[in-house]
Amino acid sequence: MAMRADDIADLIRAGIPDAEVEITDLAGDGDHYAAKVTSASFAGMPRVKQHQAVYAALGGRMGGVLHALQLTTGVPK
Repeated sequence: MAMRADDIADLIRAGIPDAEVEITDLAGDGDHYAAKVTSASFAGMPRVKQHQAVYAALGGRMGGVLHALQLTTGVPK
């Protein structure tokens, strides 16, 4: 079962409350998304830790309900 883009964004915002989230459906199939997530809480974190924070916010859905997520993270400018 595919996830909706809004559900992905809501999960990320619930786990990272100050996050700005942009979700793009890459294939139009509800299984392959790109996410751009910016958060002040990422300041000073290496990129891998930023990605781990997003995956944690998704609560184990990666690889199951959510098949593929191209992730870009950073701090607001």
